[in-house]
Amino acid sequence: QVQLVESGGGLVQAGGSLRLSCAASESIYRINAMGWYRQAPGKQRELVAGITRGGTTNYADSVKGRFTISRDNTKNTVYLQMNSLKPEDTAVYYCNAKKMSGDYWGQGTQVTVSS
Repeated sequence: QVQLVESGGGLVQAGGSLRLSCAASESIYRINAMGWYRQAPGKQRELVAGITRGGTTNYADSVKGRFTISRDNTKNTVYLQMNSLKPEDTAVYYCNAKKMSGDYWGQGTQVTVSS
């Protein structure tokens, strides 16, 4: 199993920025892919951004050009830099790790964007 600990959420005004961090309990080289998902009240959880072991990234259309996923292999940490935040970005953000043994999730961190 891998434990994931998120941090960096908070309250920000529209147009502002936040950076989320997800620290994994093991080397991220042992993880096939990592990603950030979000879930707003009354909505399904959706993929925001992902990064594979090889470094390939993908983004939801709604965040392209505003969000950037990256990683620091030496710290076993994946980041989500969020710029130009909008009220519709308000949600609980979850870190996800995909391994052969299954999917693993962090506890979530709240992001609230005020208008």
